[in-house]
Formats: sequence, structure tokens, C-alpha cells
Amino acid sequence: MLDMHSARRQMIDQQVRTWNVLDEAVLNVMAAVPREAFVPVAYRELAYADTAVPLAHGQSMLPPGVDGRILQSLDVRPTDNALEIGTGSGFFAACLAQLAAQVRTVEIYPDLAAGAASAIATMNLHNVSVDVADAMSCDAEAAYDVIALTGSLPIYDVRFERALKPGGRLFAVIGQGPAMTATLITRTHSGDCLRESLFETVLDPLIHAAGPSGFVF
Repeated sequence: MLDMHSARRQMIDQQVRTWNVLDEAVLNVMAAVPREAFVPVAYRELAYADTAVPLAHGQSMLPPGVDGRILQSLDVRPTDNALEIGTGSGFFAACLAQLAAQVRTVEIYPDLAAGAASAIATMNLHNVSVDVADAMSCDAEAAYDVIALTGSLPIYDVRFERALKPGGRLFAVIGQGPAMTATLITRTHSGDCLRESLFETVLDPLIHAAGPSGFVF
């Protein structure tokens, strides 16, 4: 039987920290959220492995180090209103909810959304809403302090930066394989958006995200 407490501690020390995640608030949250509660039963032994855990519909949980890097880069504050695009298992939303005031997470597949909502409910988190929707229909204006896209954008889509409040931060992975760029977009109080390249990674694209001619979804 896997000792989940020890596995969680090893995940923090051997995976998350080695991805240069040193923010104590982020480390504490990732150490507190029981990742195994969000992993499909068939893959429970992989809950704390340094890998993307498979989910239904060809989706997957992000590796722990990537979760940590996203949370750290967004500099989430206790007053923030946050949006996650791509709920998946619900683990990232559960972490985000312990750092932000309010979290809305959007998932296109109803069964994944239901599973995530159930796992989140076991943690008694009351500041998370799980919605079934197509992220590419997002038309919010200046509604969120923090937005995390957990799937990539083959071609950058400005609709998400428009949803940022002044001072808001957006995490997006932009481009196509073999190397995509994890990017932080910050909306200034004058309305401009500044980009900062963070690291290279590879993520599957968001469902229905626009791509170059001939791109297959």
C-alpha cells in the first residue's frame, strides 16, 4: 500500500521544488491537497508520480511540477477572482481555491466536470464553481484577476486577455510541438498586455482552439 503522506512529501521535495517552485504558499497548498482523491482509481498508484496521469476523453492531469509552476507564476492573492480553463480532475482548481477568493473552473466534458465537482466537494471548498462549457465561447470582459489555461493555444487567442481585470495575470502555453512556450500575460492598469516567457513545455491544445491551416483537433 502506497503511503500517500510520504508520497506527497516526496512529490514536493523531489518534483515541485526541482521545477524552481519555491513560493511557500504554493508548496503548502500542494502539500495539503490530497492529489490521490482526484486521480482515477485505476491510476491511484500514480497519484504522486512525475507524470501526466490519464483521464477520460484523452485528457490528463498535469504533472505536479507544472501545476506548481503555473500557481507560482500567477502570484495568486487572497482577494483574487480566478478562472481555470480545463478542469480535468479538479486538482488544480482545488489548489487554486486555497489561494484565491473565488474560483470558476470550466470543463467541456460533463463527466469530467461531475467527477471534479465531487472530488472538490469532499474537501469542503465552498469558493469553487465547476461549469460545463466550451472555453472558446468565453466573452468575458475585465472579469478575472487570474486566468489559467491548462491546455495550449496553437495560435494565441486574445479573448482570454480581454477577460483580465487591470493588473490581472493569464497563464497560457502558446504554440505547437515539439516546443511550446509557457507564457505569463499581465494586463497593465493602462490596458496594455505584457508578455513574459517562462519555460518550454508541451500540452495538448484546448478543445476547439484555433490552429494553423491543416491543424487536426
